[in-house]
Amino acid sequence: MYYIGFDIGSSSVKAAIVEIATGKSIGVVQEPETEMEMLALKNGWAEQKPEEWWMHCCNAVAKLKKKYAISRTQIKGIGISYQMHGLVLVDKNGAPLRKSIIWCDSRAVEIGNEAFNTIGEDKCVAHLLNSPANFTASKLKWVKENEPDIYSQVYKFMLPGDYIAYKFSNVINTTISGLSEGIMWDFKKDTVADFLLEYYGIDPSLVPDIVDTFGLQSTVDDKGELESGLAAGTPIFYRAGDQPNNALSLNVFNPGEVAATGGTSGVVYAVTDNLSGKESTRVNNFAHVNYTKNNPRIGKLLNINGAGIQYRWLLNNLAVSSYEEMNTLASEVAVGSDGVCMLPFGNGAERMLNNKDIGTRLVNINLNNHNKAHVCRAALEGIAFSFVYGMDILKADGSEVNVMRAGNDNLFRSEIFSNTVATLIGHEIEIYNTTGAIGAARASGLHEGNFEKYGKLIMENDHVMTYMPFKDKAPYLTAYELWKKELELIINK
Repeated sequence: MYYIGFDIGSSSVKAAIVEIATGKSIGVVQEPETEMEMLALKNGWAEQKPEEWWMHCCNAVAKLKKKYAISRTQIKGIGISYQMHGLVLVDKNGAPLRKSIIWCDSRAVEIGNEAFNTIGEDKCVAHLLNSPANFTASKLKWVKENEPDIYSQVYKFMLPGDYIAYKFSNVINTTISGLSEGIMWDFKKDTVADFLLEYYGIDPSLVPDIVDTFGLQSTVDDKGELESGLAAGTPIFYRAGDQPNNALSLNVFNPGEVAATGGTSGVVYAVTDNLSGKESTRVNNFAHVNYTKNNPRIGKLLNINGAGIQYRWLLNNLAVSSYEEMNTLASEVAVGSDGVCMLPFGNGAERMLNNKDIGTRLVNINLNNHNKAHVCRAALEGIAFSFVYGMDILKADGSEVNVMRAGNDNLFRSEIFSNTVATLIGHEIEIYNTTGAIGAARASGLHEGNFEKYGKLIMENDHVMTYMPFKDKAPYLTAYELWKKELELIINK
C-alpha cells in the first residue's frame, strides 16, 4: 500500500509514491517535463492558471500508476505541498475567476507597506509576526481595488494547495499554517487576523473553513476520481506550503532544528517556539506544520537571493567545464582564498540586507598572484558566509541552532561550502536525499501522530552523510570577518 505526495511548484508539478510500511520512495515524476507557463502582463507581475496545476497533477498520477504498475485502490492517502503565498479566487461553483497571482508577483508591495505603516509596526509584529508586505492578503486587496467586478463574484479565496485539495474533493478548506503564510493569522489571539481583513475591507466570509495540517481534511469524490485517477474515498491527510514542507521533509520540527536549501537562491528555515518578530522586515515568520497554540512552533524563513545562481554564473563565464572542476580548483586554495572576497548578492534586492540591491562584488584581487581557482573558492566561501550571516540574523531574532539539515542539492554537495557553514555555526549539517513530493507523501502518515516513526523513516531511507564542524575554527572566522567587513563597507556607504 502507498501514499502519494504532490509538490505544486511554479515551474512544474512533482508527484511521488512512497510505501506506507517502510517510507521508501517508489518513484517520482514531473509534469510537465518542460517548465510551466508563467504569464507576466506587466513588469513585476506573475500569474498562472490553477486549472493547469490540476491538469499536471492528474497527468502525474497517470504516469506514476503506469510506470510502477500501481492501481488506484492501492493509494491510501494524499499529501500536498505547494508554492506559498499564491492567491486563487473561485466563484460559488468553484470555478477560478482569474489566474492565480503567484508568490513572485510584486504588484501588492505598496499596499502591504501602507498597511504596515498605517496599522503600525508594533501591532503587526505582535499579532502577525510580519509586515503584510506582498503576501496573499495584500494581493486580495489589490484585486478588490483594481478588479471590483471579479472581487464581487468571489465566494472563497484559496492558496494553491487548497485549490488542488478542492479539485480532488469538492471541499474548500485551509490550514492555520496556510493562513499564516498569507499573513492572515493573528498569533496573539490565535484566530484569523480580523483586524487586517477589516483594514483591507475584506469580508471574513471569504476565508475557507480551517482544518488541521495533519488529519482527515477531505476525501476524493466521484468527480475527483474521474479526473485524477485516484479512488473516491481516498483521504487527503496533509497540506503545507513548500518551505514548511521542505523542513518537514528533512525532519525539522523542533526548536533548534534548521532546514536549508542551496539552489538558485538559498533558504534558511529555523524552527522556534519564540514569537519574536523584531526582524520582521528581514525574516518572515509562519506557523510551522506542527504549530498549536499550546505548543507554538514558528518557522523563521530567511531568503538569500544570491546563492547558487552566483556559482552557476561562474560556470557559464569561466573557462571551466563543470561544477566538479570548479570545486577541484577551489580545493587547491587555502581557507580565506588568500584574501579574495566575493559578495554574492547579484540576484536583485536582498531582504536580509533590508532590500538593498548591492550586486555581486569581487574584491582584493591581485593580478600577479590570483587566478580562477581563487575566484572559485571565494565564490563558494562568499555564498557560505551569506548563509552564516543570515543565521546570525535568525539568532538575533530568538532562534537557536543545534543542527542543520539540508537536501543533497548543488551547493551542499560541495565540501568547501558545507564545511565552511558547519564550522562557523559550530554544528553538524546532515544531508538527505529527498524531495518535497516525497516528504508530502510520507507526511500523510502523520495523521496518526507518530513523529518519531516519521523521523526514523527519513534517517533510514534518505540520509547521505553528515558534515562535522572542524576543530580549528580560526582561519574560517578570520575569513568570515574579512568578508563581513567588505559587506558592511558597501551597506554603510
